[in-house]
Amino acid sequence: MTADEAQPLSPYERIGGAPAVTETVERFYKRLLADDELAGFFTETDLPQLKRHQVALISQVLGGPKSYAGRELAEAHKSMDISVGQYKAVGAHLTAVLEELDVPRDIIETVEQVLASVAPDVIGADD
Repeated sequence: MTADEAQPLSPYERIGGAPAVTETVERFYKRLLADDELAGFFTETDLPQLKRHQVALISQVLGGPKSYAGRELAEAHKSMDISVGQYKAVGAHLTAVLEELDVPRDIIETVEQVLASVAPDVIGADD
């Protein structure tokens, strides 16, 4: 048995690594910016930097490189007054992109579990 056979692939490796995560993030932000309910959150932001942070964060969640060095989620979102509905819409966009890219269902479920677990750090308003 070789070392490669002994180590199962991480979700990050299974979906295609950095190029796949980068494509996911590009499609994700296209969807967010096209959503009238959500686009306003991104009008006064450094979108290229935000995308880099998102690539690093998703990579880390999927078992790839642990290079996310942005602010904690609660700190980054505390003044945004994101509602439960808005948060769910963002999650639905991410899930839709993952499905478009034929990401295996078990990986999508892992991402959805992470989204659910960090929701309290992001949601700051009632619907």
